[in-house]
Amino acid sequence: MNNNNVHISVISPVYGCATSLIELYFRLKNVLSGITESFEIIFVNDNSPDNAWEIIEELSKKDDRIKGILLSRNFGQHNAITAGLDFSLGEWVVVMDCDLQDQPEEITKLYEKAKEGYDIVYGRRVHRMDVFYKTLFSKLFYMFLGYLTDTKLDSTIANFGIYHRKVIASICSMGDYVRYFPAMVRWVGFKHSAVDIEHAERKHGKTSYNIHKLLRLGIDVVLTFSDKPLRLTVKLGLLISLISFVLVIIYMIEYFTGHIKVPGYTSLILSVWLLGGIIILLIGIVGLYIGKTFENVKKRPKYIVSKKINM
Repeated sequence: MNNNNVHISVISPVYGCATSLIELYFRLKNVLSGITESFEIIFVNDNSPDNAWEIIEELSKKDDRIKGILLSRNFGQHNAITAGLDFSLGEWVVVMDCDLQDQPEEITKLYEKAKEGYDIVYGRRVHRMDVFYKTLFSKLFYMFLGYLTDTKLDSTIANFGIYHRKVIASICSMGDYVRYFPAMVRWVGFKHSAVDIEHAERKHGKTSYNIHKLLRLGIDVVLTFSDKPLRLTVKLGLLISLISFVLVIIYMIEYFTGHIKVPGYTSLILSVWLLGGIIILLIGIVGLYIGKTFENVKKRPKYIVSKKINM
């Protein structure tokens, strides 16, 4: 295969689902062969604790269209996706999970829609087959992120989709240290659409995301893609100042009219605690933004490749 004429690249970050890789390969091969013989499948091993890398090596020996990237440590799903994007060659790029919840057979739907003139086609999971807490958090997270970024986000759409090379090139050019693929795709724009897909139950491995990791990811994404929390703190400060100004006038009137004889201990303590808490909160928000700025200034690599296969 001529690597300069790859039509479709499939990128799948791998962590904790070694048992699904062989089935994923055969299903991808069957689907992609029906579209084009010029394709590549890139498995990005995010330092998975199982024997995923050995399986990738065996598959790559049998088919040189299987490409493998082994990261030096666990950098996270979206950094692993970034590694795959950087090494991909296809005119069209499919991003999907390795656990077979994103079904390879749905790629045909995505590709057919893309041929209608779209640069991006998302896979919309009509019925999500995830655990309850993950589905609930996802909906809340997308609502919260959409509010803070002033965009309309759909919790049924994640990484799974097909993207034209110019979209991928734009994403790869972004220098953000925190990588969150869905938000980056939406930021670069281009003509997009979505198709309904069947989301399968998870049969292999367990999700690497827990509530703590999801919350941490949510905070990172908000701080990276939105400055609205800072703008909200300014509005909060103005609101508190306005309320304080009104209260000062009211208490001054009451003082001079003789209605206030004994200063209120309760109101004083509550005011101190309320304003103290708000001030600490605002300083904390500013500190988080400074911390993210510090991470970007260090210019550390988003991932480190330990080994590559068929590249």
